Amino acid sequence: MKKLSPWALGLAAVALAAPAALAQTPPNVLVVGQIAEPKSLDPHAVTAVNDFRILMNVYDGLVRYKDGTLEVEPSLASSWSISEDGTEYTFELRQGVTFHDGTPVNAAAVEFNFDRMLDESHPFHDTGPFPLSFFFSAVEDVEALDDDTVKFTLNAPYAPFLSNLAYPTGLIVSPEAVKTHGADFGRNPAGSGPFKFAEWESNAKVVVVRNEDYWGGAPSLEAIVFRPITDANTRVAEMLSGGIDIMVEVPPDSVATFDGNGFQLHEQAGPHLWFLILNAKEGPFADKRVRQAVNYAIDKKALVEQILQGTAEVASGPTPPAFAWAYNDALQPYPHNPEKAKALLEEAGHAGAELTFYVTEGGSGMLDPVPMGAAIQADLAKVGLDVKIETYEWNTFLGQVNPGLEGKADMAEMAWMTNDPDTLPYLALRTEAWPDKGGFNSGYYSNPEVDKLLEAARSATDQAERARLYKEMQAIVYEDAPWAFIANWKQNAATSERVSNFKLQPSFFLLLKDVSKS
Repeated sequence: MKKLSPWALGLAAVALAAPAALAQTPPNVLVVGQIAEPKSLDPHAVTAVNDFRILMNVYDGLVRYKDGTLEVEPSLASSWSISEDGTEYTFELRQGVTFHDGTPVNAAAVEFNFDRMLDESHPFHDTGPFPLSFFFSAVEDVEALDDDTVKFTLNAPYAPFLSNLAYPTGLIVSPEAVKTHGADFGRNPAGSGPFKFAEWESNAKVVVVRNEDYWGGAPSLEAIVFRPITDANTRVAEMLSGGIDIMVEVPPDSVATFDGNGFQLHEQAGPHLWFLILNAKEGPFADKRVRQAVNYAIDKKALVEQILQGTAEVASGPTPPAFAWAYNDALQPYPHNPEKAKALLEEAGHAGAELTFYVTEGGSGMLDPVPMGAAIQADLAKVGLDVKIETYEWNTFLGQVNPGLEGKADMAEMAWMTNDPDTLPYLALRTEAWPDKGGFNSGYYSNPEVDKLLEAARSATDQAERARLYKEMQAIVYEDAPWAFIANWKQNAATSERVSNFKLQPSFFLLLKDVSKS
């Protein structure tokens, strides 16, 4: 196997000291400017697309999304069959595939992965937590029938199952690496993907190197260096000076800069929602009228046109329009109506309320969060609401928001990029998804009718019926306004002219196996 030179491994350290020097970086070593430090490189332990962009190049799942779509195709599984009642999925695995540590990718390894996440008595369940194990809550049993065959038994038909297997939570990790490193596996990852983990220097770089033995053919790149650069202006400066080869989430002010002039701008619509979580459990937002008032008070059109400069569209509810078959296009965005907002606040007895607003410096799909937060603060001030902003670094922000806003804040920015219309509402709007129950319903919204609709939709095998149920759910959530629905983003990235064969995916992942750099 060709080894990466020590100079190349030190690439990001050079970049931190002298970005311009990277104009002479070796070919086939790609430097990616990320928006934040990853939380972990254990795919079962993370929730952010920022982390997923690295993980999808290190691991494989049983299935994956077909290039340019959210349709599922084979990956580690060469084929599968589904029982007539929709409760048994049997996968035939590719033979001869190994993890980066040399151990076999077999049915026992697959069984270990899901038992580790789902079985609290499993000896390595304490290497979690596993915040998106909700994706597989329908799984009743995983059984290795032989070395190359594994069967999943579900407690009921579950329409998003294959799609969820293609999501990073379904990526397959090396059991032996988990046994060796325990809770530190996220710092010592081993998958079976096109790139192998080499190094993680905190707040500086994550380096992955080419897997010469990859079952799908060795990638072109010798290595990839993922650099966390939280400040958007610094990312832009690094891109312009040659310090990075790919920049994700280009700030709206800089989009035109990278459209030509030795760079290529990439855009791709996808299932994204940027919203404000409202604390419906306590304080002013426990009253639906106050939640509706905030939706009327915020000038979302101005946010999209002036701050985001047309890189997004105004959102009208909890489901992104990218899910065209399930999207309720009868719903229109809440109009900007400050007088209506003031009347609702007066009626609810919360005129002049004081609110605490959590804002992040930057994170997965967060859309210029500090300027957006300031503009929202100004809009709410115009209707008499006194909003205090508290700003946090991305991973610290998640540590504040994900456990719930109770006793801490009234509202918080949030963004999700999802793979199925089930994902976001099921994980963040159900009563059983309150943080103390293991979900991401950080604002404690609860509506029994929404709960029923979501449970019915995920077990419906007919897509038309699923669509009907999701559209009905959207109408109720729109009225209840547990969130302020802000924007649906059109993701973007910039690449240098030295980069070839790069493209964005509707999944929002970075798939870099076929990318090359001159």
